[in-house]
Amino acid sequence: MENDNTVLLNPPLFALDKDAPLHYAGEICGFRVHNGPSGSGSVQFEAVVLDRSTGEGLVRSKEPLDCESQREHSFTIQAYDCGEGPDGVNSKKSHKATVHVRVNDVNEFSPVFVERRYEASVPEGRLFDRIVRVEALDADCSPQYSQICFYDIITPNVPFAIDNDGNIKNTEPLDSKRQRVHTFWVTAFDCGKNRAQADAQVVVTVKPSCKPGWIGWTKRVEYTPGSGSIPLFPSLHLETCEETVWNIQATVELQTGHIGKGCDRDSYSDRSVRRLCGAVRGEVDLLPPPSPAANWTSALPTLPSSDSSLVFSFNGSNHVAVVPDSVVSALSGDHFTLQLWMRRGGANIQPSATQSRGNRKEEETIVCSTVKNDDSYSHYSLSVHGCRLSLFYWPDVSAARPVKFLWKLEQVCDSEWHHLSLSVQFPSVTLYVDGVTFDPALIHDNGAIPNPAPRQRMLIGACWEPEEKQKEILNNTIPEGKDSVKFVGGYHGLLSGVTVRPGSVEPHSVVECLYACREGLDFGDLETLGSGMKVHVNPSQSVLVLEGDDIESFNRAVQQVTYRNSLRFATPGVRPLKLTTSLRCFNEESCLSLKQLEGYLVVLQPDAPQISLSGVGPHLARPAPEFEGPRGVPLFPELRIVCSLSHAVNTAAQGMEGGALMSDAVAHTLDGCEVQPLGEELNPEREELLVDMDVVRERGLDIINTTAYIAITGAESISVYEDVLRSVRYRLARGSGRFERRFRLSCSEMNGRYTSNELTLEVNFLHSLESLYHPSHLLASQQQFLHPSHHSGELSGHTLPNPHRNSVVPGAATVIIMVCVGFLVVMVILGVFRIRSIHRRGEGSRGGAKEGSNQWDDSALTIIVNPMESYESRMGISADTEGDGEEEEEEAAESPDDASDDQRIIIKKEGRDGNARRY
Repeated sequence: MENDNTVLLNPPLFALDKDAPLHYAGEICGFRVHNGPSGSGSVQFEAVVLDRSTGEGLVRSKEPLDCESQREHSFTIQAYDCGEGPDGVNSKKSHKATVHVRVNDVNEFSPVFVERRYEASVPEGRLFDRIVRVEALDADCSPQYSQICFYDIITPNVPFAIDNDGNIKNTEPLDSKRQRVHTFWVTAFDCGKNRAQADAQVVVTVKPSCKPGWIGWTKRVEYTPGSGSIPLFPSLHLETCEETVWNIQATVELQTGHIGKGCDRDSYSDRSVRRLCGAVRGEVDLLPPPSPAANWTSALPTLPSSDSSLVFSFNGSNHVAVVPDSVVSALSGDHFTLQLWMRRGGANIQPSATQSRGNRKEEETIVCSTVKNDDSYSHYSLSVHGCRLSLFYWPDVSAARPVKFLWKLEQVCDSEWHHLSLSVQFPSVTLYVDGVTFDPALIHDNGAIPNPAPRQRMLIGACWEPEEKQKEILNNTIPEGKDSVKFVGGYHGLLSGVTVRPGSVEPHSVVECLYACREGLDFGDLETLGSGMKVHVNPSQSVLVLEGDDIESFNRAVQQVTYRNSLRFATPGVRPLKLTTSLRCFNEESCLSLKQLEGYLVVLQPDAPQISLSGVGPHLARPAPEFEGPRGVPLFPELRIVCSLSHAVNTAAQGMEGGALMSDAVAHTLDGCEVQPLGEELNPEREELLVDMDVVRERGLDIINTTAYIAITGAESISVYEDVLRSVRYRLARGSGRFERRFRLSCSEMNGRYTSNELTLEVNFLHSLESLYHPSHLLASQQQFLHPSHHSGELSGHTLPNPHRNSVVPGAATVIIMVCVGFLVVMVILGVFRIRSIHRRGEGSRGGAKEGSNQWDDSALTIIVNPMESYESRMGISADTEGDGEEEEEEAAESPDDASDDQRIIIKKEGRDGNARRY
């Protein structure tokens, strides 16, 4: 037994001697212990003789044995007799016997846990067979006492259980919201029922259930105009739930198609954008707005557009625009550039009845044209067929063979707006789709193609059937009736901005600028891109693709995706945003599948620019003869236009392709100004507004000059608009008899989104006294004075009492009042001087006053102050002197409407003749 020195031998220790029962010789005197294999027998053990005669012995350890230090011992033992006498002479030894000693264990040790604290984390909502395993050890040497028979959780009411091997599992699904951390204590018992000296603590953390996907996604992102570029996903990262992936691809889509044709098209019209991008002038608009001068588009249905350009709808059958010959004749030559915005299908368009599934393979013709060159005819047609775009070009219909240029493009059939620019410099043809160049495939079509008639003709939205009657072809007599020409290959979709410019082709930089978006997706810093990462952005900057194989690098790259907007006045509104992710794993069967994330980017309302017009009026008074000159009088000679903003524009945001050019040009531009006469419209027989047409034509601006207004349109700088408006002049015909005219000036920017203040200018015409004296002029002015205009508060000539303090009296009345006041002051001064001189003479000689020498004769002077009395008296005198034929004027003079207190009339009677002279 452990901790004891007695060895219990089995069988017992006995030594026998054949000499027995001889005294000494037959007795066992002792036992000797020899070292065994372990080498410790003679050191730890000894054997003693209990009975010499019987040879019984006892083996014992010199010290108590410890099972934990050595559980088994092995040694040999040998017996010897007492010899022949007491002195042990001639003693004999026995053979050696082997003794194996096994130390029986005593349960003296308690179990001890390997760790005092065990921690584990598990996702919520699941049952696990093993969350964590605890382990305890016992220092006893025997299996009975050294083994842990069972473990026990001593903390009550916990949702966990433990087995005899120390495995802990949960007995119910865990909920992180109800309890995030569970802490409890466990103990252990060995097979001798000894309990562990110290219990162990177990901490289980409940994690929210791991759902593979993006964490940190913000559905709404706000953008303040003028802030340059902002990160879209600053805290976004991908959670794969410890799934090993070897390829990740994320696609970010920013949808700006709702804004208009392409992106950012509501800022300026197509024509203004062409001017800002520096395109060569001279393009011919094939689909102009319907007007008396351009009526071939009046029958086409139109759709609303966010910019000022019109969107025309074609249904594939009867919606066809026939361009007149006067326009086609200016498009001759084999060098030209055809540009258009196209959207196949379009909105609110039903397929035509003839387009069934059986004949859907028919080509849809966009433009079909035959033009006359110097001495020949050339023909071309631009068509779409499925997802293919083709240009059929025939340089000479009478000699050369036709050539077809073919492009296979996804943009043709995706039902989205796309910008096409086709530069033909035969035999070279260049196609730009959304600013990107595409190379064609050449096809020399040797099939049976009927020759087009040698006659100029151009159709938009279809092509004409080839002439079947050779007689009509030879005689060049094609019936002009509407039903005589049958249309084939009708186009089904939307078109806008279809222009042709003959001559040299458009430079590539101009084409890129025409389509370049000033807003879109971008990557923040390419230098921080990790190894193995790839970034791709499409030309319109609406799609950005990230690809990589490392999750950490990929997360950093996603946080670098930015939205940039270099527009000075960003278009407010919502831009839908999508993030699509695809993963590839080593085990394709269990690879993760992430759903598409959808959000939106909100561009806030930008600060409106303050367009200020100043340096005009509010009154302009000039002698009437100046207005009657050949050039008239400038209305706004000192006009100043200032555009200011309340926020600073981030010029660093202008680095996008094509963006810097547009942004610098947009910084100080107007797109329209209007001068409008208030009240009645201009009388073209008596008055007109003149504009310096040289300045207008030089800058490529458009002008509309009518009797109701003058409108100058086109994106140009403020200085150009100042020069044009300063050249606006107003001219009167001789003898028009006007006394005032009011005009209003206003300007706009960004396609009419922002307008300026309205400047009102009141023009007064100062008439001379001789012109006022003229009877016919007086009669005309009286008629204008007596018959007010029907326009709201506006009068022709003189005005009725005006509630506005800024209104002024007519020019003639002003002169009369000034003469009256001056004459009255002179009379008062002379009267005072005369009284003082008479008073002095009266004091010097009281009785002898001289008569008639210095007397002031005022018998012939009468001053009328009341304007109504003066006006009535004047009309009465006119009636008496000129006869009874002026009764109508007399009745009109008595009208209560003529209550103007701004009129001052002086009538001086010349003594004897009594004739009145009017001033």
